Amino acid sequence: MIILCVTGSIAAVETIKLARELRRQGFEIQPFLSENGKKIIHPTALEFACGKSVITDISGMIEHIKYADSDLILIAPATANIISKFTYKIADDHISSLLIAAQGYNTPILFVPSMHETMYKTISKNIKKLKSEGIHFFEPKMEEVHAKFPDKNDIVLESFKLTSNRDLDNKNILISIGRTKEHVDPIRVISNKSTGKLGLELIKEGYKRGANLTVISGEVDVEFPKTINIINVSNSRQMSDEIKKHLKNNNVFISAAAVSDFIPTPSDKKISSLNDIWVEFTSAEKIIEKVKNISPNIYLIGFKAEHDLLDEELINKGKKQITYSKSDLVVVNDLGKISEFDLDKSYVILVNEKSHENIGFISKKELSHRIFNRIVEHFNDILT
Repeated sequence: MIILCVTGSIAAVETIKLARELRRQGFEIQPFLSENGKKIIHPTALEFACGKSVITDISGMIEHIKYADSDLILIAPATANIISKFTYKIADDHISSLLIAAQGYNTPILFVPSMHETMYKTISKNIKKLKSEGIHFFEPKMEEVHAKFPDKNDIVLESFKLTSNRDLDNKNILISIGRTKEHVDPIRVISNKSTGKLGLELIKEGYKRGANLTVISGEVDVEFPKTINIINVSNSRQMSDEIKKHLKNNNVFISAAAVSDFIPTPSDKKISSLNDIWVEFTSAEKIIEKVKNISPNIYLIGFKAEHDLLDEELINKGKKQITYSKSDLVVVNDLGKISEFDLDKSYVILVNEKSHENIGFISKKELSHRIFNRIVEHFNDILT
């Protein structure tokens, strides 16, 4: 259960949307609302969003103790007042008392500050002190001289991380995602239809499990969580160079990028559209074939996109990739069995050296979950 504490910032109006999204993602929410928070949003609105009665004071049920040993205490928005009171362990209402009790239980506490920029700067020492005590803060958006409420989806992702069993804590995972593009002339490019949707789900799954992520991304049609640092590249050469640079520092490489297989010989000048043209292509470097030479012990997950093949043929394609790339796991995806490349579902068979798992149609979110389960199994096997 997440205890959602709402204090008296105007950003409290965003908390209703946050609470609804947390519930959509499967969390049970118990709301606490401060006296000043009630001046911003009505308790009935928060009750509707959370599906539970709102706690607005301490009663004979000693709510500050009853809910202190929960999965997460989330203060969103968090004012300068509540942050400063907790810094010096002042307990003068139900929320400040809850925080002190929760810290005694070692319950994860996440503050989402929202206030004027000058106030945020002024309490920076308080924030630093609380961070040194193991208290978590989600950085606000600094816009228009305000420390603004972040995107609700980023807060939800952080909540998942803080409430998970973090089975990949301290594991370093490199992920390549997105599509590369190659220039035909200074204006035109050749690329593919990869959207980055699966890449996004892989990032979120790894982040939830506590992994240290390095993400190298070509062009995508999705927005990444603000907590993830992205290394952006454009073409296959840049993608290859960045991957090689980071391989030795990682335990796992998930090679999910749709890298160009062929590179055109580009023209220095814009090609006239008045005439037919002949473009020469050369085969691009197969990055995945170099991985094990650079980092022999890395757990390598490759992806193989095919079109309208029999399952037996898909399995053979996966095994062939294992042979030439030494991949530990290959995700074979038949794009011909779905209507468009960017749909939220894929048709997948997981192939390793000894066996295969015919998954069939699966959402990109669930596929990412299964891939990371395989990674966890790999590390568990090493320990046994």
